Amino acid sequence: MDDLKAKYLGQIADAGDENALEAIRVAAVGKKGEVALKMRELGKMTPEERQVAGPALNALKDEINSALSAKKAALADAALDERLRTEWLDVTLPTRARRQGSIHPVSQATEELTAIFAELGFSVAEGPRIEDDWYNFDALNIPGHHPARAEMDTFYMHRAEGDNRPPHVLRTHTSPVQIRSMEKQGAPIRIICPGGVYRADYDQTHTPMFHQVEGLAIDKDISMANLKWVLEEFVKAFFEVDDVELRFRASHFPFTEPSAEVDIRCSWDNGQLKIGDGDDWMEILGSGMVHPKVIAAGGIDPDVYQGFAFGIGIDRLAMLKYGIPDLRAFFDSDLRWLRHYGFAALDMPNLHGGLSR
Repeated sequence: MDDLKAKYLGQIADAGDENALEAIRVAAVGKKGEVALKMRELGKMTPEERQVAGPALNALKDEINSALSAKKAALADAALDERLRTEWLDVTLPTRARRQGSIHPVSQATEELTAIFAELGFSVAEGPRIEDDWYNFDALNIPGHHPARAEMDTFYMHRAEGDNRPPHVLRTHTSPVQIRSMEKQGAPIRIICPGGVYRADYDQTHTPMFHQVEGLAIDKDISMANLKWVLEEFVKAFFEVDDVELRFRASHFPFTEPSAEVDIRCSWDNGQLKIGDGDDWMEILGSGMVHPKVIAAGGIDPDVYQGFAFGIGIDRLAMLKYGIPDLRAFFDSDLRWLRHYGFAALDMPNLHGGLSR
């Protein structure tokens, strides 16, 4: 045992790295190491011999293990010292310029219109992006034969065979939030519902996912005149012009009656859009008085309350205001594009300090 002790303690002291140390451990105290083999010989000894050899072998094993642990710690300390010697940093060197992220134009436009409508007394309401058929279509007075309910226009969720639950869709507009808000809050109510929506379309001015904001105001004495004033105030504030002229054209939407599409007077000067003057008109949103069936679907008595609603494409507003030619670029994740069109992260838009400055 003295020979084993001298042999392995010497090898441990001379080990140059952890791999060599592990090989020594296996040879000495591993399952087939010399110390283990010696312990197997205890069964062949007399009781008196075992009383002497057993404690001695255990003491040898403990001493070798202790030496292995100490050497392993010494090797780790030496490796750390070498890293500290070779890897160093001059803390007096100047730092890199701090990079700051940018706000996406869609997020910026959403914050701007939220600030505007907050000044007009509207609160923000949100809802799920996956809606059932009732909230997305039926409650909004959209009939079963309407083209919007066709699978070529709407993303329907997969249903397992035998599933009898109502079909679910990726919401095609944020109008379902109006129904949920009326159910929860009742009347009077004044909300906007910004968020992502989904339709099966893709070209320069359409993408499968885009952003809308819906507005809803329900009370006992609301009229089209209130709708016209709200939209005029919004357009003047958003495009930051002193005066604006809107034109309401009769249209048809299942969830409003009467319905109107809204055009804005504008002009194009060398390809640049100017809002508020000129001889051209551009359609920017749809609106109307909320259909009595929709009010009733929200749990409100249409014989007592009435109101208006409108829907605006946030992506299109951003394109018009900031001169962005292609809607698809919004979703390309191109950092160069975002640095060009993006906004400072800490500049929160408000009507008093300026929306987009």
